[in-house]
Amino acid sequence: MGLDMVGLISNGRLAWLWTVVVLALLWGCATVPLTERKALRLVPSSEIVGLGIQEYRKVLRKAKLSQDRAKVAMVRRVGRRIARAAEEFLVEEGLGHEVGNYQWEFNLIEDDKVVNAWCMPGGKVAVYTGILKFTKDEEGLAVVLGHEIAHAIAGHGNERMSQALLVHLGGLALSVALKTKPKETRKLFGALFGIGAMVGFILPYSRLQEAEADRIGLVLMARAGYDPRAAIGFWERMSKDSGPRPPQFLSTHPAPAARIEQIKRFIPEALPYFQRFKKKSVPIH
Repeated sequence: MGLDMVGLISNGRLAWLWTVVVLALLWGCATVPLTERKALRLVPSSEIVGLGIQEYRKVLRKAKLSQDRAKVAMVRRVGRRIARAAEEFLVEEGLGHEVGNYQWEFNLIEDDKVVNAWCMPGGKVAVYTGILKFTKDEEGLAVVLGHEIAHAIAGHGNERMSQALLVHLGGLALSVALKTKPKETRKLFGALFGIGAMVGFILPYSRLQEAEADRIGLVLMARAGYDPRAAIGFWERMSKDSGPRPPQFLSTHPAPAARIEQIKRFIPEALPYFQRFKKKSVPIH
Protein backbone atom coordinates (compact mmCIF):
# COMPACT_ATOMS: atom_id res chain seq x y z
CA MET A 1 0.00 0.00 0.00
CA GLY A 2 1.43 3.41 -1.00
CA LEU A 3 2.06 6.28 1.38
CA ASP A 4 -0.66 8.37 -0.28
CA MET A 5 -3.25 5.67 0.44
CA VAL A 6 -2.06 5.40 4.05
CA GLY A 7 -2.42 9.14 4.39
CA LEU A 8 -5.92 9.08 2.96
CA ILE A 9 -6.95 6.33 5.39
CA SER A 10 -5.35 8.14 8.32
CA ASN A 11 -6.98 11.42 7.34
CA GLY A 12 -10.31 9.70 6.83
CA ARG A 13 -10.11 8.06 10.24
CA LEU A 14 -9.14 11.35 11.84
CA ALA A 15 -12.04 13.15 10.17
CA TRP A 16 -14.41 10.41 11.30
CA LEU A 17 -13.11 10.64 14.85
CA TRP A 18 -13.56 14.40 14.93
CA THR A 19 -17.13 13.96 13.65
CA VAL A 20 -17.83 11.54 16.49
CA VAL A 21 -16.34 13.97 19.00
CA VAL A 22 -18.40 16.91 17.71
CA LEU A 23 -21.61 14.87 17.77
CA ALA A 24 -20.75 13.68 21.27
CA LEU A 25 -20.27 17.23 22.45
CA LEU A 26 -23.60 18.24 20.91
CA TRP A 27 -25.72 15.36 22.20
CA GLY A 28 -23.77 13.70 24.98
CA CYS A 29 -23.27 16.48 27.49
CA ALA A 30 -24.52 16.51 31.06
CA THR A 31 -24.08 18.96 33.92
CA VAL A 32 -21.96 18.18 36.98
CA PRO A 33 -23.88 19.08 40.17
CA LEU A 34 -22.58 22.03 42.21
CA THR A 35 -19.86 23.04 39.74
CA GLU A 36 -22.29 23.16 36.76
CA ARG A 37 -19.54 22.05 34.38
CA LYS A 38 -20.67 20.47 31.11
CA ALA A 39 -19.30 16.93 30.85
CA LEU A 40 -19.29 14.24 28.17
CA ARG A 41 -21.57 11.28 28.92
CA LEU A 42 -22.21 8.91 26.05
CA VAL A 43 -22.94 5.74 28.01
CA PRO A 44 -26.51 5.04 29.17
CA SER A 45 -26.63 4.89 32.98
CA SER A 46 -28.16 1.42 32.93
CA GLU A 47 -25.22 0.04 30.91
CA ILE A 48 -22.42 1.47 33.00
CA VAL A 49 -24.18 0.62 36.27
CA GLY A 50 -24.79 -2.92 35.08
CA LEU A 51 -21.14 -3.38 34.13
CA GLY A 52 -20.10 -1.87 37.46
CA ILE A 53 -22.18 -4.38 39.40
CA GLN A 54 -20.70 -7.29 37.41
CA GLU A 55 -17.13 -6.15 38.03
CA TYR A 56 -17.85 -5.46 41.70
CA ARG A 57 -19.08 -9.02 42.17
CA LYS A 58 -15.92 -10.34 40.51
CA VAL A 59 -13.75 -8.34 42.91
CA LEU A 60 -15.67 -9.58 45.95
CA ARG A 61 -15.41 -13.21 44.82
CA LYS A 62 -11.62 -12.93 44.61
CA ALA A 63 -11.12 -10.70 47.66
CA LYS A 64 -10.84 -11.58 51.32
CA LEU A 65 -13.53 -9.62 53.13
CA SER A 66 -12.63 -8.27 56.56
CA GLN A 67 -14.03 -10.17 59.53
CA ASP A 68 -13.39 -7.29 61.93
CA ARG A 69 -16.95 -6.48 62.91
CA ALA A 70 -16.14 -3.08 64.37
CA LYS A 71 -14.28 -1.89 61.27
CA VAL A 72 -16.87 -3.31 58.87
CA ALA A 73 -19.65 -1.65 60.87
CA MET A 74 -17.79 1.67 60.77
CA VAL A 75 -17.34 1.52 56.99
CA ARG A 76 -21.01 0.74 56.45
CA ARG A 77 -22.21 3.31 59.00
CA VAL A 78 -20.17 6.13 57.49
CA GLY A 79 -21.00 4.97 53.97
CA ARG A 80 -24.74 4.90 54.55
CA ARG A 81 -24.70 8.36 56.10
CA ILE A 82 -22.86 9.84 53.14
CA ALA A 83 -25.05 7.93 50.69
CA ARG A 84 -28.17 9.47 52.24
CA ALA A 85 -26.54 12.89 52.06
CA ALA A 86 -25.66 12.26 48.41
CA GLU A 87 -29.25 11.37 47.53
CA GLU A 88 -30.57 14.47 49.30
CA PHE A 89 -27.96 16.54 47.49
CA LEU A 90 -29.02 15.15 44.10
CA VAL A 91 -32.67 15.95 44.81
CA GLU A 92 -31.82 19.52 45.79
CA GLU A 93 -29.72 19.90 42.64
CA GLY A 94 -32.73 18.92 40.52
CA LEU A 95 -31.28 15.48 39.79
CA GLY A 96 -33.69 13.40 41.86
CA HIS A 97 -34.34 11.20 38.83
CA GLU A 98 -30.79 9.84 39.19
CA VAL A 99 -31.29 8.56 42.75
CA GLY A 100 -32.81 5.34 41.44
CA ASN A 101 -29.51 4.51 39.69
CA TYR A 102 -27.78 3.89 43.02
CA GLN A 103 -27.81 0.53 44.78
CA TRP A 104 -25.51 1.35 47.68
CA GLU A 105 -23.25 -1.34 49.07
CA PHE A 106 -20.16 -0.96 51.25
CA ASN A 107 -17.56 -3.67 51.84
CA LEU A 108 -14.22 -3.70 53.64
CA ILE A 109 -11.54 -5.80 51.92
CA GLU A 110 -8.81 -7.26 54.10
CA ASP A 111 -5.54 -6.16 52.54
CA ASP A 112 -3.24 -3.95 54.57
CA LYS A 113 -0.87 -3.52 51.62
CA VAL A 114 -3.49 -1.83 49.46
CA VAL A 115 -4.14 1.79 50.39
CA ASN A 116 -7.19 2.37 48.26
CA ALA A 117 -10.95 2.86 48.06
CA TRP A 118 -13.31 3.28 45.14
CA CYS A 119 -16.97 3.73 44.25
CA MET A 120 -18.49 2.26 41.12
CA PRO A 121 -21.15 4.05 39.08
CA GLY A 122 -24.31 2.91 40.84
CA GLY A 123 -22.90 3.08 44.37
CA LYS A 124 -20.91 -0.13 44.85
CA VAL A 125 -18.07 0.80 47.22
CA ALA A 126 -14.94 -1.02 48.33
CA VAL A 127 -12.55 0.11 51.05
CA TYR A 128 -9.22 -1.65 51.67
CA THR A 129 -7.96 -2.03 55.23
CA GLY A 130 -4.64 -0.47 54.21
CA ILE A 131 -6.21 2.97 54.01
CA LEU A 132 -7.55 2.86 57.57
CA LYS A 133 -4.16 3.72 59.04
CA PHE A 134 -4.46 7.05 57.23
CA THR A 135 -8.14 7.75 57.92
CA LYS A 136 -7.61 7.14 61.67
CA ASP A 137 -11.28 7.63 62.63
CA GLU A 138 -14.79 8.04 61.22
CA GLU A 139 -14.21 11.61 60.07
CA GLY A 140 -11.08 10.58 58.16
CA LEU A 141 -13.03 7.73 56.58
CA ALA A 142 -15.79 10.20 55.70
CA VAL A 143 -13.22 12.23 53.75
CA VAL A 144 -12.37 9.18 51.62
CA LEU A 145 -15.94 7.97 51.12
CA GLY A 146 -17.24 11.49 50.48
CA HIS A 147 -14.57 11.96 47.82
CA GLU A 148 -15.20 8.62 46.11
CA ILE A 149 -18.99 8.94 46.20
CA ALA A 150 -18.60 12.46 44.81
CA HIS A 151 -16.83 10.98 41.78
CA ALA A 152 -19.85 8.72 41.27
CA ILE A 153 -22.62 11.30 41.57
CA ALA A 154 -20.63 13.79 39.48
CA GLY A 155 -20.72 11.24 36.66
CA HIS A 156 -16.94 11.12 36.37
CA GLY A 157 -17.02 7.40 35.66
CA ASN A 158 -19.36 7.84 32.72
CA GLU A 159 -17.30 10.77 31.48
CA ARG A 160 -14.05 8.77 31.66
CA MET A 161 -15.60 5.71 30.03
CA SER A 162 -17.07 7.88 27.27
CA GLN A 163 -13.67 9.42 26.59
CA ALA A 164 -12.01 6.01 26.66
CA LEU A 165 -14.51 4.55 24.20
CA LEU A 166 -13.77 7.40 21.81
CA VAL A 167 -10.00 7.26 22.14
CA HIS A 168 -9.20 3.58 22.72
CA LEU A 169 -12.10 1.70 21.15
CA GLY A 170 -12.91 3.85 18.13
CA GLY A 171 -16.11 5.37 19.49
CA LEU A 172 -17.91 2.07 19.99
CA ALA A 173 -20.96 2.05 22.22
CA LEU A 174 -20.31 0.28 25.53
CA SER A 175 -22.75 -2.53 24.74
CA VAL A 176 -21.08 -3.11 21.34
CA ALA A 177 -17.58 -2.91 22.84
CA LEU A 178 -18.49 -5.56 25.42
CA LYS A 179 -19.68 -7.89 22.65
CA THR A 180 -16.90 -7.33 20.14
CA LYS A 181 -13.95 -6.55 22.42
CA PRO A 182 -14.96 -7.88 25.84
CA LYS A 183 -11.43 -8.41 27.21
CA GLU A 184 -10.16 -4.98 26.20
CA THR A 185 -13.33 -3.26 27.41
CA ARG A 186 -13.29 -4.88 30.85
CA LYS A 187 -9.58 -4.23 31.25
CA LEU A 188 -10.13 -0.59 30.38
CA PHE A 189 -13.03 -0.37 32.81
CA GLY A 190 -10.88 -1.84 35.57
CA ALA A 191 -8.08 0.61 34.86
CA LEU A 192 -10.48 3.54 34.91
CA PHE A 193 -12.04 2.63 38.24
CA GLY A 194 -9.08 1.12 40.07
CA ILE A 195 -11.01 -2.01 40.97
CA GLY A 196 -8.81 -4.22 43.05
CA ALA A 197 -5.12 -4.87 43.47
CA MET A 198 -5.21 -7.30 40.55
CA VAL A 199 -5.51 -4.42 38.10
CA GLY A 200 -2.06 -3.77 36.67
CA PHE A 201 -2.51 -0.05 36.18
CA ILE A 202 -4.98 2.65 37.15
CA LEU A 203 -5.66 5.73 35.07
CA PRO A 204 -5.80 8.78 37.34
CA TYR A 205 -8.68 11.21 37.32
CA SER A 206 -8.02 14.57 35.71
CA ARG A 207 -7.11 17.50 37.94
CA LEU A 208 -10.49 19.05 37.18
CA GLN A 209 -12.37 15.89 38.19
CA GLU A 210 -10.27 15.59 41.35
CA ALA A 211 -11.04 19.18 42.30
CA GLU A 212 -14.75 18.55 41.72
CA ALA A 213 -14.64 15.39 43.85
CA ASP A 214 -12.83 17.28 46.62
CA ARG A 215 -15.39 20.08 46.56
CA ILE A 216 -18.50 17.90 46.31
CA GLY A 217 -17.07 15.35 48.76
CA LEU A 218 -16.61 18.02 51.43
CA VAL A 219 -20.24 19.07 51.02
CA LEU A 220 -21.42 15.45 51.24
CA MET A 221 -19.47 14.65 54.41
CA ALA A 222 -20.59 17.92 56.01
CA ARG A 223 -24.24 17.20 55.17
CA ALA A 224 -23.77 13.76 56.73
CA GLY A 225 -22.55 15.34 59.98
CA TYR A 226 -18.78 15.05 59.60
CA ASP A 227 -16.49 18.05 60.01
CA PRO A 228 -15.07 18.89 56.55
CA ARG A 229 -11.97 20.35 58.20
CA ALA A 230 -10.87 16.75 58.83
CA ALA A 231 -9.94 16.59 55.13
CA ILE A 232 -6.83 18.68 55.75
CA GLY A 233 -5.40 16.24 58.29
CA PHE A 234 -6.18 13.21 56.15
CA TRP A 235 -4.45 14.52 53.02
CA GLU A 236 -1.50 15.76 55.07
CA ARG A 237 -1.09 12.27 56.57
CA MET A 238 -1.31 10.69 53.13
CA SER A 239 1.32 13.03 51.76
CA LYS A 240 3.69 12.86 54.76
CA ASP A 241 3.61 9.17 55.64
CA SER A 242 3.57 7.63 52.18
CA GLY A 243 7.31 6.79 52.16
CA PRO A 244 9.48 6.38 49.05
CA ARG A 245 6.71 4.60 47.12
CA PRO A 246 3.35 6.38 47.36
CA PRO A 247 0.31 4.22 48.17
CA GLN A 248 -2.08 3.42 45.37
CA PHE A 249 -4.66 5.94 46.56
CA LEU A 250 -2.11 8.75 46.64
CA SER A 251 -0.66 7.91 43.23
CA THR A 252 -4.09 8.27 41.63
CA HIS A 253 -5.27 11.06 43.96
CA PRO A 254 -2.19 13.30 44.25
CA ALA A 255 -2.01 15.53 47.31
CA PRO A 256 0.58 18.26 46.77
CA ALA A 257 0.61 21.33 48.97
CA ALA A 258 -1.30 23.28 46.30
CA ARG A 259 -4.15 20.79 46.44
CA ILE A 260 -4.38 20.96 50.21
CA GLU A 261 -4.54 24.75 49.94
CA GLN A 262 -7.35 24.37 47.42
CA ILE A 263 -9.23 22.11 49.84
CA LYS A 264 -8.86 24.78 52.49
CA ARG A 265 -10.59 27.21 50.11
CA PHE A 266 -13.44 24.73 49.57
CA ILE A 267 -14.10 24.19 53.29
CA PRO A 268 -16.05 27.45 53.93
CA GLU A 269 -18.61 26.32 51.34
CA ALA A 270 -19.14 22.99 53.14
CA LEU A 271 -18.86 24.11 56.76
CA PRO A 272 -22.39 25.63 57.07
CA TYR A 273 -23.89 22.22 56.24
CA PHE A 274 -21.95 20.67 59.12
CA GLN A 275 -22.98 23.45 61.48
CA ARG A 276 -26.64 23.06 60.52
CA PHE A 277 -26.37 19.31 61.10
CA LYS A 278 -24.99 19.91 64.57
CA LYS A 279 -27.82 22.31 65.40
CA LYS A 280 -30.43 19.78 64.29
CA SER A 281 -28.73 17.09 66.36
CA VAL A 282 -28.73 19.07 69.62
CA PRO A 283 -31.47 17.67 71.88
CA ILE A 284 -34.09 20.19 73.03
CA HIS A 285 -34.73 20.13 76.78
